[in-house]
Amino acid sequence: MDIYRPQSQAAVVGQRIDMRAVMQEVYLWMTVGLAVSAATAVFFAFSGLTEALFPVLMVAMFAEIGLVWYLAARIHKMTAQRATTLFLVYAALNGATLSFVFFWADLADIYIALFATGAMFAAMSIVGFTTQVDLSKFSGFFLMALIGLILASVVNMFLASSALYWLVTYAGVLIFVALTAYDTQWIKRNAMQLEMQGVGNSEAVVRQVAIIGALKLYLDFINLFLYILRIVSDR
Repeated sequence: MDIYRPQSQAAVVGQRIDMRAVMQEVYLWMTVGLAVSAATAVFFAFSGLTEALFPVLMVAMFAEIGLVWYLAARIHKMTAQRATTLFLVYAALNGATLSFVFFWADLADIYIALFATGAMFAAMSIVGFTTQVDLSKFSGFFLMALIGLILASVVNMFLASSALYWLVTYAGVLIFVALTAYDTQWIKRNAMQLEMQGVGNSEAVVRQVAIIGALKLYLDFINLFLYILRIVSDR
């Protein structure tokens, strides 16, 4: 059995692509990525590996950035299996670094943050899928907002300002809530373009679209969760 091909056959109609099947595969792989991250985080935190490998995990955070940029930039030149493997490797690596949350947040707070994140993510993903408003015209704004969020976070590492900390936290929630809708529409638009144009190697293209889409939504979910957890835990 090929574990790298869930839903792929259903996504291909002749030489055309079924957009709904593509979206189903996107959410499937996003869910798989989140499950891998959650399992890895729990294993590292409760096995003692997080404390034992603390310096390594700090360096791993920078490796994650390089891996996600490489995957996003090269995915259209990779085979479907390689793209899937790298996505799962990234999810596992991210899960290892996310194990830190168990040391600064209570389990009850983590559960509440997960529930709130899931509800907000689902709502905004539905909005992004159904809205008739073209969200692509806000792409420049979202890019500037992300850059501003990163810069403010770095600056506050030195200032240690409580006011700036909470400003960044609430701004982060708003930005990633909006990005969830934006990225969902981006995935839908790309899937519809492929559906209208038709492709030669449909299964490979479906998987590539599904993995890059899953990566986008995975990152939206993780970042939204972390910002909500900061609010819930009040730490």
